[in-house]
Amino acid sequence: MKRNGILNADISRVLSYMGHTDTICIGDCGLPIPEEVERIDLALKFGEPKFIDVLEEVLKDMKVEKIVLAEEIRDQNPEQLEAIRNLFERYEKGFDAIEFVPHAELKRQTLDCRAVIRSGETTPYSNIILQSGCIFA
Repeated sequence: MKRNGILNADISRVLSYMGHTDTICIGDCGLPIPEEVERIDLALKFGEPKFIDVLEEVLKDMKVEKIVLAEEIRDQNPEQLEAIRNLFERYEKGFDAIEFVPHAELKRQTLDCRAVIRSGETTPYSNIILQSGCIFA
């Protein structure tokens, strides 16, 4: 039995297989997930688990060099954007590699992700694509 880290076997497996520049998405409960992309569904009920809690656990286990967010988050969910920035300041000091794209483009980019983790989040535009960094460079 694992002693530390993410207990969800699917998330742990996907993170273990990821290489430099591979991507994974964490989404709210409404984000459409393409059929050809692995779905890791954590949604229990509306609001649980929270997007930010899932993101925090993934950040503890993954080196991130860049993130992609929907530009709509700036106006439609600034509290979530602030929470994301605070997490990255804690886990990736000085991190500033944020790309904002239209929500439609973010949804298109999920096609290239290794997996999409579905949270129970119900606040708008609580979706993020994480690009894997290199831990030994």
